[in-house]
Amino acid sequence: MGGKCPHRKVKKRRLSHKTARRGKFLLKADDAVYEELVKLADQGKDAQAKELPVDEDLPGMGQFYCLHCDRYFASESVKDEHYRSKRHKKRVKVMSGPAPHAT
Repeated sequence: MGGKCPHRKVKKRRLSHKTARRGKFLLKADDAVYEELVKLADQGKDAQAKELPVDEDLPGMGQFYCLHCDRYFASESVKDEHYRSKRHKKRVKVMSGPAPHAT
């Protein structure tokens, strides 16, 4: 009873290399992103027109950023693809409504 399966040829992969990278770029909480969007709206500025500083540690040198999702992208084409995604559209809908976590 127990032990290794005699028919198993490939060892089970225990850890993925992606799990180590997940914490590398920490995301802001929903309420922090919402407050930043409200602040930009009060100033009359557009979320897309914001000048971004060059940062070598971020994907795409930190130039391709989605404010609603708090994500950086490697290129303009990847960012445009993200804007067409269902995940981004749902996030914009949540952020355009009432404040998140408000009860």
